[in-house]
Amino acid sequence: MRDPAAAVPTIGVEEEFFLVDPDTRLIVPAGPAVATRAAGDAGDRATQEFALCQVEGRTRPCRSASELRRELEQARGALVAAARAEGARLCASGTAVLQEAGPVQVAEHPRYRAGRLQYRSMMDDFAVSALHVHVHLPDRELAVRTANHLRPWLPLLIAATANSPYHRGLDTGYASWRTVIRHRFPCLGPPPYAASWQEHERLAVTIADTEAMLDARTPFWDLRPNPRLPTLEVRAMDVLPDLDDTVAFAVLLRALVRTAADRGRAGDPGPRWEAEVLRAACWRAARDGWSGDAFHPATGRSRPVADIADELVDLVRPALEEAGDLDEATGLFDRLAGRGDGATRQRAWAAAGAGPAAVVDRLVAATARGTGGGVSGRPEW
Repeated sequence: MRDPAAAVPTIGVEEEFFLVDPDTRLIVPAGPAVATRAAGDAGDRATQEFALCQVEGRTRPCRSASELRRELEQARGALVAAARAEGARLCASGTAVLQEAGPVQVAEHPRYRAGRLQYRSMMDDFAVSALHVHVHLPDRELAVRTANHLRPWLPLLIAATANSPYHRGLDTGYASWRTVIRHRFPCLGPPPYAASWQEHERLAVTIADTEAMLDARTPFWDLRPNPRLPTLEVRAMDVLPDLDDTVAFAVLLRALVRTAADRGRAGDPGPRWEAEVLRAACWRAARDGWSGDAFHPATGRSRPVADIADELVDLVRPALEEAGDLDEATGLFDRLAGRGDGATRQRAWAAAGAGPAAVVDRLVAATARGTGGGVSGRPEW
């Protein structure tokens, strides 16, 4: 008889954050100092990011929602404390709300220098903060087939996690400007459909040969078999200020991956939606967020995002129930129905306070809420 606990794969989360000055609310290049200080408590679960104004927190592989919440509290807590000690604050927004003119300062790293050479001025404002969710799935062939099933759900994920309406002090009119910035690059966005791991590799090599991708071994699509870890990684989401929302999205994605993997094992290759269609659908989701209509994964027709979310819960309900995560998922969508997405909240905070500066203050407070002290340890899958 199958042990239900053993059948539930581990999940892990990476959260990217901006560092802001508490007085000016502008982003500040404190990333190296904050990451180094936080590593004293969190080990390599606190790391530097591409831009000097960012840091990343990540969890160990976790079996349950409660374990994941503790890991997030500890990693965030270490970064919050380190940021304060360095005279900065941690801010969970997909784009920088306030930022001085000029190119983003980037870390001294060979890959970052290569990106600057390859993409040139496209890198000037490429500072975006994401939520990445990893689901343990070591079989690469199965991971590719599973990704085919997840591809048409990317617009819903973008709409539901939209948390970046402001950029350099301006309201962009979009719910997720981070998605717009990412999708300007030819190698970012929804992955192409691939019938096998071999085809996935061939597509990456061919795209890298055009120089639209830095390295075929490390594609940065919104959904990918992770090149270093035995996981399927979902990268489409804006970082979220509220820990409960982050936990809920992680367990929801685990249930979706489990459901899709079962279909892949049964020989279902997944729907062959064209990449151009999905890219267009992701653009609309980035513009309109939770309150709009979005691409329906089965029909391709526009439907209210909330209705598609209900269908997703129904689809993955058995996996959610087996893992004990149904209340997490339904609670997430109840909160979204009641308060809207992150973009809606940011605009409400701006209207009620001192514009974008008030948004930064509220984001900083929400990011720090509920965090605890960090502990040492290294992620191991």
